[in-house]
Amino acid sequence: MIELADVFRRFAGDYLAAHGASMLPSHQRAITDILACRTEALGGHLWRCDQCSAERFSYHSCKSRSCPKCHADQTERWLQARRAEMLPGRYFHVTVTVPEELRDVLRANQRDGYALLMKAAADAIVELARDPRHVGGTVGVLAVLHTWTQQLVFHPHVHCLVTGGGVSDDGRQWHPARNAFLVPVRALAKLVRGKLRASLAARRPDLVLPAAAWAKPWVVHCTPWGDGEQAVLDYLARYVFRVAITNTRIVGLDDQAVTIRHKHRASNRWRTSRIPGHEFMRRFLQHVLPKGLHKVRYFGLWHHARREQAAQARLLLQLDRPATWPATPGAAVAASPTASHAHPDALRTCPRCHEGHLVRIRRLSPQKACGP
Repeated sequence: MIELADVFRRFAGDYLAAHGASMLPSHQRAITDILACRTEALGGHLWRCDQCSAERFSYHSCKSRSCPKCHADQTERWLQARRAEMLPGRYFHVTVTVPEELRDVLRANQRDGYALLMKAAADAIVELARDPRHVGGTVGVLAVLHTWTQQLVFHPHVHCLVTGGGVSDDGRQWHPARNAFLVPVRALAKLVRGKLRASLAARRPDLVLPAAAWAKPWVVHCTPWGDGEQAVLDYLARYVFRVAITNTRIVGLDDQAVTIRHKHRASNRWRTSRIPGHEFMRRFLQHVLPKGLHKVRYFGLWHHARREQAAQARLLLQLDRPATWPATPGAAVAASPTASHAHPDALRTCPRCHEGHLVRIRRLSPQKACGP
């Protein structure tokens, strides 16, 4: 299988020679990390079979959030922790997309632009949901930032997982949303647009914002996402740790270009696109976020300041379905067979003889990571 690291080994050297002086540090670090991931540059361990004496090297991962080979264990631990916090009820999926006229501004001002976009989307959902005509309570919002399409085109948008109901101001009552309705999407789109415009003007008065972005309707979708724990986990696994492109979608590589497969939205069929190497590098790197910028944020009932209200709401909902949800928040994690991770020296079957077990012989020290 062709990997993203193979593409970088082919094209990153020339790309850095042409654009290295003007590249962001986060882009340069992403290239270095992905090239070194699971190679001797990061060190690792040497294993030997106790039956056939076959040796196997196991190298460390780079842990870069842009690397498609990392985060499996991190994702599992994060999902288990979130399972204990989720509310046993219905959920909605809200997507807020930035119009084309505003994308260049966000790309040039990622720290402020992305943070304010996520806050504007979540705050608008919480505000509308508090209206007694809709939910009448404070909902929980988990916002996830994505900046790409399947062809790696810059397309910033926010995915929001929203609880299908909210808690009253005193925390004593749970107000459920209607089965297929959370808030009116047209009103939500206008409110997000207004909040983002006001927050950008307050935080960054130096920015010149295109007037056309505020005159056109924004694209907002709101759909029921399902009921209960599994709906939450499906959402989280699908969106939270996704990177711009996975290795499985890279289907061709030569000296000039990269071929990727992508799903055509209109026909819902898979197609392939051949992208020149330098253009592929440019498209991928524009989705590497600045260091320290959080792409997952919590608002409303899930904000850390409302943990007591969230716990109270969880208890209220568990009273209605005691047979399907554990009585204590930690029980879901304890009951999961994947919640505990194996010890690094746990027995591993030898991939060569399939009879012996791999025994760790020694630790491999990291080498100095070499650039492309």
